[in-house]
Amino acid sequence: MLFPFGGRPLLDIIILSLQNAGCKAIIINTHHLYKKIDSYLARQKYAIPVITRYEPEILGTGGAIKNVVDFWDDGPFMVINSDIVTDIDLKKVYDFHLNHNHPATLVLHDDPQFNTVSVNKDGFITDFHDSPPLPSHLASGSNIHLPGETGKLTFTGIQVLDPQILELIPDNIFSNIIDIYRELISENKKVCAFISKQYQWKDIGTPERYNQAVFEQMAPEAFKHAFPNWLNRKIVPTGLKGDGSDRSWYRLTSGDKSIVMADHGIRKKGTTGEADSFVAIGRHLHDKNIQVPEIYLYDTFSGLVFMEDLGDVNLQTVVLNAESQDEIILYYKSVITLLGKLSITGAKGFDPTWTYQTSHYDQDFILEKECRYFVDAFLRKYIGMNIYFQDLEDEFSSLADKALEFSVNGFMHRDMQSRNIMVKNNSFYFIDFQGGRFGPIQYDLASLLVDPYVKLSPSVQDQLLYLSVETLSSLLNVDPNNFLTCYKYCAITRNLQILGAFAYLSNISGKRYFEKYIPDAIETLKHNLSALKNREFPKIESIVRKISNFSINYRADWSL
Repeated sequence: MLFPFGGRPLLDIIILSLQNAGCKAIIINTHHLYKKIDSYLARQKYAIPVITRYEPEILGTGGAIKNVVDFWDDGPFMVINSDIVTDIDLKKVYDFHLNHNHPATLVLHDDPQFNTVSVNKDGFITDFHDSPPLPSHLASGSNIHLPGETGKLTFTGIQVLDPQILELIPDNIFSNIIDIYRELISENKKVCAFISKQYQWKDIGTPERYNQAVFEQMAPEAFKHAFPNWLNRKIVPTGLKGDGSDRSWYRLTSGDKSIVMADHGIRKKGTTGEADSFVAIGRHLHDKNIQVPEIYLYDTFSGLVFMEDLGDVNLQTVVLNAESQDEIILYYKSVITLLGKLSITGAKGFDPTWTYQTSHYDQDFILEKECRYFVDAFLRKYIGMNIYFQDLEDEFSSLADKALEFSVNGFMHRDMQSRNIMVKNNSFYFIDFQGGRFGPIQYDLASLLVDPYVKLSPSVQDQLLYLSVETLSSLLNVDPNNFLTCYKYCAITRNLQILGAFAYLSNISGKRYFEKYIPDAIETLKHNLSALKNREFPKIESIVRKISNFSINYRADWSL
């Protein structure tokens, strides 16, 4: 009842619909999370009385009605399910019932997936079936009957009942209201159908139906936000190739207009989730005039976020298609300047509570999310080496300390690689910023330069690194030597994270296309370790030397 629909609790939507229809008082049958419902209602100020009745044991659709028998007066009463979304005119339904002398009116709708209620040509219900007459993909056109024919429709969960119905429901036991209606029909009594033709109705009793209903409500609204003159045309979703997360991506097209939708999935916990961070950080960066996609509309409970369409071209694409090294360097020079702005400006007013993992890039995070990730996901589960985190913990701790010693902190993207930098109208845009937090700009720079998707040569990496120092020093007023020192260690921690992620995505998520980048990532890690003057991490170096000739088609029983 309390989960949101389009940013509002569904319970609130239903209550206001009943209030606007002229309802004088409402009673809500509660069971699961009843204390939260009571607490929510206590904070609201409705124009009519709204009370609850706790049901310790589920009594069914009939028993729930009988459970509140003391609430009813001698007039007809309306019953409505709590897991539906509709714009059906409830006052019109109630007035329809008042204009006939039969004991029950059920609101019916045409939905081939649930059409189980038979209706005759006179508008009376004749039977209830256990399953739809046809699979939904075979149903065509409307099932609403034509004159002289019998059709099948869906019971919407909205009904108006005369008090005499209460006498037919047994006390204090489980009962199904449909069985009561079958009994009435068998006794040649009439159950009326109010057929909903021009209205919208959705049963959202499953995650899939809930998600679809939210999409159908929000997508047109998102187009109106993006394009104020947009006409209400058909919206066609097309799946896009995803990234390393579990999100699903779609391009929504309507005429010659398009936007992009990310589906993060329904929130599973009450804490800040990935969708919350994506929205909060994305809106913050956009407000700071940093080049990120504009977010038009969102519902973080359903996980749906609608945003600007930046096209399909990213930095990886333009680098791999570049005709010269000079062209590549010009691209990166522009990105590095934007990176400085992202770090400095993005940090201003950044709220750590927006983050869904940790608020800062600190030692604990490095040890758990990069070093241990490397050992468990890559060395142990992917390569098959008999090595534990504790075997390397002393070197990992030293690495974490040095990666933070001369850090120049600001807003840190944490996944600053070529696939997360889009190119539109010759401008670069940052995406996938939901992992942002406070941290060293050196880490984002390292992510950009050691990126296995583009495989920049060591000489190009060095050239860009020194170019970065010149560019960022003027913006950040930092010591170049200390900046470079921190960069070297951040490049290693990032490399560990990359290998852990590629292994996890390949082994656990089944995204095998990440495997082809593993050999290059190993080679880069080997190069960065060997570039340290004092050979500070001999055990890590030893392992990397052993796996430097690793092939994705080969597994061995590795050990120290």
